[in-house]
Amino acid sequence: MNEKKYRICPVERAGSLDNKLRRWVHNPRKIMKPYIEEGMTVLDLGCGPGFFTLELARMVSESGRVIAADLQEGMLQKLKGKIQGTGLEKRISLHKSEESRIGLTVQVDFILAFYLVHEIQDQTGLFKEMLSLLKPNGQVLIVEPPIHVSKKAFEKTIGKARDAGFTIAAGPKVFLSKAVILKKTGIYSVQFGAARLGNTPYNSTYIKS
Repeated sequence: MNEKKYRICPVERAGSLDNKLRRWVHNPRKIMKPYIEEGMTVLDLGCGPGFFTLELARMVSESGRVIAADLQEGMLQKLKGKIQGTGLEKRISLHKSEESRIGLTVQVDFILAFYLVHEIQDQTGLFKEMLSLLKPNGQVLIVEPPIHVSKKAFEKTIGKARDAGFTIAAGPKVFLSKAVILKKTGIYSVQFGAARLGNTPYNSTYIKS
């Protein structure tokens, strides 16, 4: 997972990734509720200090598992401090990603990549690795920020996902963000929204360049 280091949020700013204001803007349970079920194995890719991780762990319940992956050891340590000694500790596995790959072999039901993909230089490689980790009926939620990622850049990202073997399954609405749900090509997909990328529609609540 070769990331552009100047774009990565440093550990010193981890507080900006997990606070009451962000929880109001991007409520983890509200965003993830349509996709997460008890017993699932979920990969929180680029988990940071665990803004989504904790709620995902509650949603998959005791029978499920969340793999929290991040390139920065400092972020994983902050997350470890939050879950240590709690009931969520057994549900969450911490994984340090490598510079050029995620570095996992376990099969997962769902992958969350929230405000991450624009930081990755080799997006095609990332999508191919995601595809290899995903179970046949699994899904990926990609959410990108409104300022750092233009409409054109987001369309290119979706194009790379399609080239890697993904199909656009839905275009969920995430406040002030660009978002897409991906499935493996060949899995039934639903058409959403009026905006289009090639012959495949998607939707976003922030579509301006």
